[in-house]
Amino acid sequence: MNDLANIKLLREKTGASMIEVKKALADAKGDIDEAGKLLRARGQEVVDKKQNRTTQEGIIGVYLHANSKIAGIIELKCETDFVARNEEFKRLAHDLAMHIVASDPKYLAPEDMPKEILDEERRLVAQQFADSGKPQNIVDKIIEGKLNTLAKEVCLLTQPFVKEPDKTVQELINEAIAKFGEKITVGKFSRFSV
Repeated sequence: MNDLANIKLLREKTGASMIEVKKALADAKGDIDEAGKLLRARGQEVVDKKQNRTTQEGIIGVYLHANSKIAGIIELKCETDFVARNEEFKRLAHDLAMHIVASDPKYLAPEDMPKEILDEERRLVAQQFADSGKPQNIVDKIIEGKLNTLAKEVCLLTQPFVKEPDKTVQELINEAIAKFGEKITVGKFSRFSV
């Protein structure tokens, strides 16, 4: 592949700017996979730098399913009105609202899950393995694994994104943070059905 084709391919895969893609390809000596890894690492650095900023702007994303019986709504926040008015940001909000309709998350993040639910899940799993003869440290690992699986099922940020199941909703938001250069957070969200 020629350089232009590599640049185009990498831009489509990552959403990074032309300058960042060229720089990453140069640093990776033309290796597309390595350049992709560099772009992800640099994007994570941007995300880490933005964590202390406040998000006071944003939009409400809405998705109404084709049958008009299920709708999702989400408050997607950012730092500036400039980003909030951006078409890609609006599309992100719409896609996240659609994800809410499809995946029906109950909580934003694992740390938002009520202690009672976690305790009940721990109790149920411990009860399943009470007479199994497995050592307690193995049972504890199984319990933690089950709690992690539960969080991936019911927490918006840890769910696989419906349009790209190989990445979580948080990873999708992190990509947007790297792209826009602003902190992006989810405020409230809800799913309505008839």
